[in-house]
Amino acid sequence: MSDQRPVCLVSGASRGLGAAVARRLGAGGWAVAVSYRSDAAGAAAVVDEIRAGGGQAAAVGGDVTDEAEVTRLVAAAGAELGSVTAVVANATGPQPTAPLVELTWRDYLDQLEFFVLSPTLLVQATLPAMRAAGGGRLVLIGSDTVDRNLPGTSAYVAAKSAQLGLVKLWAKELGPDRVTVNAVNPGWIPVERHAGSDTSAYEQQVPLGRMGVPADVAGAVAYLLSDEAAFVTGQTLTVNGGHVL
Repeated sequence: MSDQRPVCLVSGASRGLGAAVARRLGAGGWAVAVSYRSDAAGAAAVVDEIRAGGGQAAAVGGDVTDEAEVTRLVAAAGAELGSVTAVVANATGPQPTAPLVELTWRDYLDQLEFFVLSPTLLVQATLPAMRAAGGGRLVLIGSDTVDRNLPGTSAYVAAKSAQLGLVKLWAKELGPDRVTVNAVNPGWIPVERHAGSDTSAYEQQVPLGRMGVPADVAGAVAYLLSDEAAFVTGQTLTVNGGHVL
């Protein structure tokens, strides 16, 4: 390719935080694989925005909790943009609340599939290219809910806590391959699905005095993918205005 840019795959990037991250990376010199499961139109719109700004992007569809589909979508991204050497694991699904006495093992598995299985599959599919390139980047999108201890969120918090443990372990295991592994833990960052929500009570608890916006999270991710963060690994960067410390 004449204008070869480093390639980052962002999962769950057809809307919300993933779309904001994809747009930021596209404007910052990355070729972005905009991964989606069902919202093809949303992913195409993000790709169009990136291209309109002079960036490179391609939409790649697939279920990132399915091994065969992850292999296929990573290959599709590679064929269109070049080898994927960075991943932002952002994809998520429904996050229902339930009291402890009503929880089932399936409730836990639903969350573990998005926040443990999916990042594992994405790393396994992209690590060969990262090694061949002499290094890579992995950023997992976590949640500050792990520190808020909200009743009814057992399954979600269990999976997100496991994810943060993997960040530290993978940082050590993949360090010799020059692959950095970090997490970004957003607080409540309103996106499209929160339209009309009353944020006033939450905002009053934020020391910085405002709600976060998707660009705040995208900026943190962009830093962790940058050369400036080449010696940063195994870390969790919380982006919540100090709401939980």
